[in-house]
Amino acid sequence: MTGIQPGLTVRGLGRNQIPVADWLCTCGHFERARGRNAVTNLATRARVGQCPHTEPVVSRSAA
Repeated sequence: MTGIQPGLTVRGLGRNQIPVADWLCTCGHFERARGRNAVTNLATRARVGQCPHTEPVVSRSAA
């Protein structure tokens, strides 16, 4: 599929609707969250333009 850009999309805020968020990571990972708490958690974790799925994780013991 072409034409779909990575990013975070949030819908349904402030209109008496259940909020829904879609996150497409640059690596192709997709997540959807429904409900205010789940959308808030996803929006906090999502990093547009920065992939947390393929970047190396630095261990605290190595630091």
